[in-house]
Amino acid sequence: MIHVDLPEGQPAAYSRLLELSKQADAGVAAAGVDPLLSELVKIRVSQLNGCAFCLRMHTRDALALGETADRLAVLPAWRESRYFSGTERAALRLAEAVTSPAVATLPAGDEDELGEAQAAAIAWLAVVMNAWNRVALTSGYPVGP
Repeated sequence: MIHVDLPEGQPAAYSRLLELSKQADAGVAAAGVDPLLSELVKIRVSQLNGCAFCLRMHTRDALALGETADRLAVLPAWRESRYFSGTERAALRLAEAVTSPAVATLPAGDEDELGEAQAAAIAWLAVVMNAWNRVALTSGYPVGP
């Protein structure tokens, strides 16, 4: 893959993405989504996209908010685990559908778990996280110990 320093090459576009990210985070907060769930969505999207930079960042953020190592360890297999609530499962399913629309399907039967405002906020969060993953991957952000 060609690495292009996107922040350096297009600083105005990068600035707009920063603003969009802030708006998506504010929308999640306004919709009453738990900050820890927001981090789980960011982590799951980054797992699907293979973005080590964002995985490290948001895993650390989730741990700082009190997330457990057990839940983080089984996040890629959330469907098979009993670690996640109905709301978390609905949010993860929606995030996966936004991230991989050709593979995933939109949530079915989760209407009672996420309100319309929460679903819209989580979908926007996933859209923005996908954009950040692409910036990090394209720019070749270094990740190391």
